[in-house]
Amino acid sequence: MSTNPKQLAEDFVVFTPEMNAVVEPNRATLYQELQQSYSGFVGHTLVAQYHFSQSWPSWEVHPHGDELVTLISGRVTLVLETGSGEECVELGQPGDYLLVPRNTWHTARMERPCTLLFFTPGAGTQHRDA
Repeated sequence: MSTNPKQLAEDFVVFTPEMNAVVEPNRATLYQELQQSYSGFVGHTLVAQYHFSQSWPSWEVHPHGDELVTLISGRVTLVLETGSGEECVELGQPGDYLLVPRNTWHTARMERPCTLLFFTPGAGTQHRDA
């Protein structure tokens, strides 16, 4: 493993079930390749950083584990679908984070552009339009 610094804006990191880290360059076909290269991504965790300038166009859910979402910069409201309706959680300071529980549909609404860091159990992730 290289000891040279890398940029999460350019590379993703996949943690295998054995907790080995594999660097995967960010590319358009990455998610399809992850499913193929990592046995449907079962037991794996994806570490990724994204910059957003607008609200997400979809909701997502992760059936195989909790997701950690950490604010790097900007401001965002994460919206969770709960049994009693929508719960809005604002992340406004760098370092603010939210643990999105397994099987919880969620989306993001932008207050202003933001950068988020994700630790995502990717197996079985589903999406639907917002």
